[in-house]
Amino acid sequence: MRFLVIGGAGYIGSHFVREALRQGHSCDIYDNLSRGHRQSIPEGVRLIEADLLDQERLQAAFAEQPSYDAVFHFAAFALVGESVAQPDLYYRNNTEGVRVLLDVLRDRAPETVLVFSSTCAVFGEPEKLPIAEGDRKQPISPYGRSKLMAEWMMEDYARAYGLKTLALRYFNACGADASGDIGEDHEPETHLIPNVLRLSLAGKPLTIFGRDFTTKDGTCVRDYIHVTDLADAHIRAANYLIAAPKGTFDAIHLGTGEGYSNLDIVKAAGDVLGRSLPYTFGERRAGDPPGLYADNRKAKSLLGFQTRYSDLSTILKSALAWHKHRPDGYRTQR
Repeated sequence: MRFLVIGGAGYIGSHFVREALRQGHSCDIYDNLSRGHRQSIPEGVRLIEADLLDQERLQAAFAEQPSYDAVFHFAAFALVGESVAQPDLYYRNNTEGVRVLLDVLRDRAPETVLVFSSTCAVFGEPEKLPIAEGDRKQPISPYGRSKLMAEWMMEDYARAYGLKTLALRYFNACGADASGDIGEDHEPETHLIPNVLRLSLAGKPLTIFGRDFTTKDGTCVRDYIHVTDLADAHIRAANYLIAAPKGTFDAIHLGTGEGYSNLDIVKAAGDVLGRSLPYTFGERRAGDPPGLYADNRKAKSLLGFQTRYSDLSTILKSALAWHKHRPDGYRTQR
C-alpha cells in the first residue's frame, strides 16, 4: 500500500515509516520539521516539507499522488505543560490542523482512510482502571481537549461525508528502532524512560515527581508500549478501515494492559545497565493521575494486535542503544 505520513519525521512517525517500509509499503512524509528531524527520514523516502495548516499545499500533495491508500496523522504537539501555557498553539496545530486534513480528504480523496494518533489524555483522571474506550472522557489539559475535539470532528465527518477514520489512543510510547539509528529526541524531554537513561549515562540522578500516590509504592503507574508495536498497530488499523463500510469511525486503545510504577522503571533500567541508579523525589506535577493503563481487548479483537517488543527489557535495551549511538540525539554527527 501507499501511505501519506503526516508528521513522519517525528518520534512515532519516523518509527512508523521504518516499520511500514519493512512490511513492504511505500511512504511519503508530510512534515514542516518544526519538531521532527530531517535525519530520521530514510534515504529514498519523499519529504513534502510543508505545514498541515497550508490547505493548498496539502491539496497539491494529493493531486501529485492521488492514490494514497491511507493517511496517518502523527503531527500533534504533545507537551501538557506547554498546552496549559500556550493553548493557542495546541488548538491551532492539533485541532485546526485535523479540520484542514478532513476537508482535503473529503474534497480530494474520500476513499483514503485516516488513522489518527490520539491519546489517553482524553480521559483526564480516569474513573477506573484499566481504561476502556467507552469510559468517561474529561480531559484536564488543552492538549487532551485538543485531541478529543479532533476525535469528535473525525466522527462527525465520517457520519456526514462517508469518510473512514480511526483514532488510536496511545498510552506511553517508548523504546527505539532495533537498528539504533532513530529514537526519541524531544526538547524539552519530559518522558521518564529517556530521562532515566540519559541521566544515568551522564552520571546524574533522576528526579521522580511525587511519592504519595495511591499506588503500590507511592509513584505513578503507567502503561509502556514499544513504538514499533505502535507502528504495526497503525498498519493493522489501516487494513481494518479499508475493509470497513463508508462512514466508519472508531477509537481503539493501544497499550499492554498492565502498568509499571516509576520505581519499577528505575529498577528495570538499573538491571539493563548493571548498576543501581540514583534518584531523588520532587513534588507532584499538576494533573498527574496516579495510574493510567489500557484495556486493550478491543485492539486484540478488531486488529488482531499483539505486542512483540513491549516487555521492559526490550524497551529499555532498544532505547539505550539509541542513546549510546546518539548521546545528543539528532545533534550528534554520525
